[in-house]
Amino acid sequence: MTIKEALGIAEAAGLDLVEVAPQADPPVCRVLDYGKFSYERAKKDREARKAQTKIEVKEIRLRPKTSEHHRSFKVRDARRWLLEGKKVLARIRFRGREITYPEIALDDLKKIAEELADVGIVELAPRMEGRTMFMVLAPNKK
Repeated sequence: MTIKEALGIAEAAGLDLVEVAPQADPPVCRVLDYGKFSYERAKKDREARKAQTKIEVKEIRLRPKTSEHHRSFKVRDARRWLLEGKKVLARIRFRGREITYPEIALDDLKKIAEELADVGIVELAPRMEGRTMFMVLAPNKK
């Protein structure tokens, strides 16, 4: 029907003419109370947001000179977080002239990835950003 006819029907009923599906051909409209319609749509959006799972990202920070023993503590924390379903960001920060040896940090990140291979996968491969090198580990899907 034409827009004028639809508006006439909506006005006679004391309601609003609301376009429900504008991408359809022809567009679909309904005669309803717009205030109630927008409230229920907002309520549905809130419920959808509440149902979403928010992934938390935890971070372990190291330096190229970090000892094997200290790294094992950090890896143990990362393992626990991955088992809880959280993502882990492993970051190695360079100070001073350490930046001239990025291969040391790359080796450290690869060792961390190997140690955590049973509980996590590398989501973002090691990369440099400024004076830091980092990678992201995500929990395995089970």
